Amino acid sequence: MRTYELTVVVGSDVGEEDLNGVVNTIQGWVEADQGKVTNVDHWGRRRLAYDIREYHEGQYVLLGLELDPQTTSGLERNLMLNDRVLRHLLIRTGE
Repeated sequence: MRTYELTVVVGSDVGEEDLNGVVNTIQGWVEADQGKVTNVDHWGRRRLAYDIREYHEGQYVLLGLELDPQTTSGLERNLMLNDRVLRHLLIRTGE
């Protein structure tokens, strides 16, 4: 298992309850691949540097993950197919 940080940008029109649903969905994907979510940090609503799909603002969430390296491609594919996620960035931490 390696440690990763996943930053997710969700559209500004998504409510607090729906945002928690998106985070729970991501946690489900991670746990389905025998991974673990170590922390969740809501950064809140921030202005985007450029418009993404006509959104001027997005809600940022940072998740700490422990995953097998082979399962990261499946997680990123699921994130790209989720219509509520505008952008994501998965980076390896540690070492």
